[in-house]
Amino acid sequence: MRTFSATVLVALLFVSVALAAIKLPALTGRVVDEAGALSSTQRSALETELATHEQKTGQQVVVAIVKSLQGVEIEEYGVDLIRGWGIGQKGKNTGAILLVAPNEKRVRIEVGYGLEGSLTDAASRVIIERTILPQIKRGDLPAGVLAGAHEMLRVLTGELSAEELAPVQGAVAVPDPPAWTGYVIIVLFLLFVFWRVRTRGVVGTLLDVIWVVASSSRGGSSGGSWGGGGGGFSGGGGSGGGGGASGSW
Repeated sequence: MRTFSATVLVALLFVSVALAAIKLPALTGRVVDEAGALSSTQRSALETELATHEQKTGQQVVVAIVKSLQGVEIEEYGVDLIRGWGIGQKGKNTGAILLVAPNEKRVRIEVGYGLEGSLTDAASRVIIERTILPQIKRGDLPAGVLAGAHEMLRVLTGELSAEELAPVQGAVAVPDPPAWTGYVIIVLFLLFVFWRVRTRGVVGTLLDVIWVVASSSRGGSSGGSWGGGGGGFSGGGGSGGGGGASGSW
């Protein structure tokens, strides 16, 4: 029982360290191009399009191109981002994020609770597979981002019909990882920590945690803290829970 309690304690410490090590970029506008993928002209045009959409509908759509996912799955990063930035109106959760990670070659459309009825998982997948990925695979990431964001807005305003969003016949959809995979990872992690405590003892394992903390503080991301927002823009306090779709190239 003592070993089990120590295992749980150390596991919680490891989880806390992992969460602390993930630093999301500051919300500096409707377009957060941490990777520097867009030109100033492209970024300005996209900002204007997103701002106009918000003024007309009250829906906040943000584009985030990040340097790195910092070792987590893009689905997890997307949820952290929409919650941490508070995208969408508070209480209505009318926000969405187009998240692109060039380093990991991953893309995701993260949808707030309030928009899941219009920007559905299926619609998000079609936008990624039919609009965004073909452009990126041709070597034009900016074009994929701009076109993808534009299609998201068209869906949200009802410009795209159900027929236009129907998956291409014969296309093979790549499903998101099933929800139970996260539990499997947690169980495997706990088994690893249990083995670590048995072989190195509680003190030795805690020293490992201290080393990880020291390493992350030296080499962690220099990105800004969550929330906030320069340029007169900030999230409205919205949230999301994993709605949307992901893709890779």
